[in-house]
Amino acid sequence: MQILRLILVASGLALLLPAASLADPAEGFNDMSPEQRREYVQGLSEEERQALREQKRAEWESMSEEERQALRRRQEENRANNRAAMRENWEDMSEEERAAARQKNKEREAQRREIWNNMSDEEKAAARQHMREQRDMQKGKHRDGGEGRGNGRAARQGPQQ
Repeated sequence: MQILRLILVASGLALLLPAASLADPAEGFNDMSPEQRREYVQGLSEEERQALREQKRAEWESMSEEERQALRRRQEENRANNRAAMRENWEDMSEEERAAARQKNKEREAQRREIWNNMSDEEKAAARQHMREQRDMQKGKHRDGGEGRGNGRAARQGPQQ
């Protein structure tokens, strides 16, 4: 069993070596402005984007809960700037680019809908619970039952199904 794990780890690392070399320029990724990050990501191939996503996911999973909360706070503080940058980017797009972006969003939504429709009732229930937990976390609610910021619409409407 230990040999099998060693083989899996070695093969996994061998697969990550090319991705690691691709991800090197991303060292200063978090220090880039939203425009610079967007340009950087748009310049990547699909494989490089996937490697970057995996790198960011691994960084997130290696963080402590306190580090994650600090990052969430920073992201919330940057939210207005990020929204303004997205709005500016949208306004700078040509009509063709906007139409392509809308089409891509429609395709992504159709794919999500298809996945949802193909789920079993148990999978849907688990997904709903996960979404509920994510929403509660975003609203500042804690697992210990304590409330975060305000009551919000969910509290006024009562429990969800």
